[in-house]
Amino acid sequence: MNWNPLGHGVRIAAVVFSASALVACGDAQDELQGWMDQQRREVKPNVTPLSPPKKFDPQPYLVATSVEPFSNQKLSVALKQEARQVNSLLAGEVNRRKEPLEAYPVDSMVMVGSVTKQGRQHALLQVNKLLYQVKVGEYIGQNYGKIQSITETEVTYREVVQDAAGEWIERISSLQLQEKAR
Repeated sequence: MNWNPLGHGVRIAAVVFSASALVACGDAQDELQGWMDQQRREVKPNVTPLSPPKKFDPQPYLVATSVEPFSNQKLSVALKQEARQVNSLLAGEVNRRKEPLEAYPVDSMVMVGSVTKQGRQHALLQVNKLLYQVKVGEYIGQNYGKIQSITETEVTYREVVQDAAGEWIERISSLQLQEKAR
């Protein structure tokens, strides 16, 4: 084996450096531990105490004395109220014979023209590629729409519909003359 004094010196230097690094780490660790102990002594935690629980007052469950929301009694009362309201607006409408244009919704109808016959204005309405001639007083649409007036460019009608609250109301609407694009 060859003995190299330079290689031996490098090994000794590495061992000395490692030992001094461990001593330095020990000093740093002692310093860190001292700082943490000091911080623990100086810092006082500020925790607000929990509030006491509120007093619970139990309420009796009174199902036997209330009306069940889905009972037949409640449903029949609602149906009677709706029937009274419908009867006031649609008294004559329900029992009469339906006219052909009441089978179609109004939004499927298109006014394509108007004519005057014997001094009375008539509108020409197209539904499903069929042409219908209507006059004031006739019915259109599925909401009991009754024609109120006819001009050369417009058919005005009154219909009975339910509003957002479920109430039956009268609403005035109109169909405008639709000209075909060339």
